[in-house]
Amino acid sequence: MPGISVVDTRAVNLAGLDLNLLVSLDALLQEHSVTRAAARMGLSQPALSASLARLRRHFGDELLSRTGNEYRLTPLAAQLRELARMALSGVERVFTAQPDFDPASSTREFSLFMSDYGVAVLGDTLAALLTEEAPNTRLRMSANTPSTVDRAEQMLLSTDLLVLPHGFVTDLSHRDLYRDEWVCVVSADNGEVGEELTVEDLESLPWVVTYHGPTASTPAARQMRMRGIEPKVQVVTENFLTVPGLVAGSRRIALLQRRLVALLPLDVGIRALAPPIEVGALIEAMWWHPAFDDDPEHAYLRDVVRRAVAMAIGEPTEPGIDVVDNRQTKK
Repeated sequence: MPGISVVDTRAVNLAGLDLNLLVSLDALLQEHSVTRAAARMGLSQPALSASLARLRRHFGDELLSRTGNEYRLTPLAAQLRELARMALSGVERVFTAQPDFDPASSTREFSLFMSDYGVAVLGDTLAALLTEEAPNTRLRMSANTPSTVDRAEQMLLSTDLLVLPHGFVTDLSHRDLYRDEWVCVVSADNGEVGEELTVEDLESLPWVVTYHGPTASTPAARQMRMRGIEPKVQVVTENFLTVPGLVAGSRRIALLQRRLVALLPLDVGIRALAPPIEVGALIEAMWWHPAFDDDPEHAYLRDVVRRAVAMAIGEPTEPGIDVVDNRQTKK
């Protein structure tokens, strides 16, 4: 079966490659259809079919295989799908780079990975700032997932920023944005829990947990395990905003960020209580690939995020410090 070999050292003659094929490859692998990919690119179907034939010859693989009335990606194509997207994004960055960045005339797409908690706290303010200062740009906010975090350095070659608390990634350029704290939430009608939570409550009640897995969990959940408290996990979700509905009217307990709880409707059916143990502060940060430390467009986006934090939650408006390649530089 064809595949991507990590030991294949055969040289590729880049000068002999047609970069238009990369655009075709990305569209085909994203759309799973010659017809849809052609429409997306503004090409005729025969023209894109010819490109697909060239790609098949190059890779020695069908890439798209017909199953009934639809096309499916071959195993090699599935491997190439994300690589093609990243490569195309890198090419776009190279050929759209400018000595000076003018937000007012830019048509760039700014992309961020962030949780629904981050979007709830910062999303509307960030969008409003970009609309005012860079009205022709586009803001793409994609959800954090465990796989995204596990491959953060690779993903940040094609995505501008990862907004994520400390405790998940290291060895990337970053800037701290604001502090938050964890609170425990239980159903408003949970008679088993008094005015204060106890360690016994943490151990006996069923839990709703976020980002739970062999390599994924919140720092607060890891802190509980270090204290010898192993939650009885009943529900796992990767959306913080779904937690209140999964707690209300049940015996379940969960951890949520205090700022997010403050944004919830009063009639959501939960109450927030301080954890009976120290679970540590949440320090939200933005992370990026060191390759973009000095990129003027990227620096502008980081400044917009910093100002959005100041407007949304009243954090200090001084420029703060970017941690870049283990060096601290004022921004």
